[in-house]
Amino acid sequence: MLWYLQMHQVLFICTGNYYRSRYAEILFNRFAEAKGVAGHAVSRGLATEVCRTFPGVISPFVVEALCTQNLTCDSIHRQPAQLTQADLLSAKTIIALKEAEHRPLLKARYPGWEDKVTYWHIHDLDAATPDVALKEIEMRVREWVNDLSEKSTNAS
Repeated sequence: MLWYLQMHQVLFICTGNYYRSRYAEILFNRFAEAKGVAGHAVSRGLATEVCRTFPGVISPFVVEALCTQNLTCDSIHRQPAQLTQADLLSAKTIIALKEAEHRPLLKARYPGWEDKVTYWHIHDLDAATPDVALKEIEMRVREWVNDLSEKSTNAS
């Protein structure tokens, strides 16, 4: 069976698994379901300890963005999840949300994986407003799911 007809396990990675990767995970799962793409995303953080002082278990900016789109899901209630070797091994596609930030963390904490990841260039709150960053994540995820859907349709 062709790769895009099989369950496509996606792993989104950011630093704390509190903001960018969580939003990408939720959007991928919703868009994939809507397009009939056999895929499922999870998200993890490279350094979830940075979130210990953050309010709640997920960024309020993500919650707000989801509310404006009338999207709900159970995963907004879970704690940020630390990346593990098992997560890396089980993913078919791994996307880190910002290369300059995440490549060094991957190299330090999970040596050898830094070159097996696709990197996007989506800034965290220190360099982009939530409106800009979350819209960029939505655009990238939507385009990718559309591409997976087209490949699946063309293979049928």
